Amino acid sequence: MAEKRQTYKIQDVGGIGEVQIADEVVAIIAAIAATDVDGVASMDGNITNELVGKLGMKNLSKGVKVTVLEGVVTVDLKLNIEFGKNILETSKKVQEKVKTSIENMTGLEVADVNIHIASVDMENEKGK
Repeated sequence: MAEKRQTYKIQDVGGIGEVQIADEVVAIIAAIAATDVDGVASMDGNITNELVGKLGMKNLSKGVKVTVLEGVVTVDLKLNIEFGKNILETSKKVQEKVKTSIENMTGLEVADVNIHIASVDMENEKGK
């Protein structure tokens, strides 16, 4: 059974046409922005950015839930944080980066970026 994709109209230019964006695209923007922040190991249940090129963008949106209601976005992210990083500082940076990225790329307003810490990545700790 095919997965149903939600799309949202972000622009309607009279006489030319309209621009629509899929919720999955918003989720991918959020995931890339989040994993780009120092201290975020990965999205929960997800692959790292390095593998995205090989396995595809769909895998990147795991661990992200996007809700768009009347042009306002709410994002829920499940993150794996690197051991030793300050969770509050890292979460704040993720919230700011995700909000800015979505708003700049889509023109949609971001109301909330909710962070859920799923785990602490101990990989880097083992080598010490």
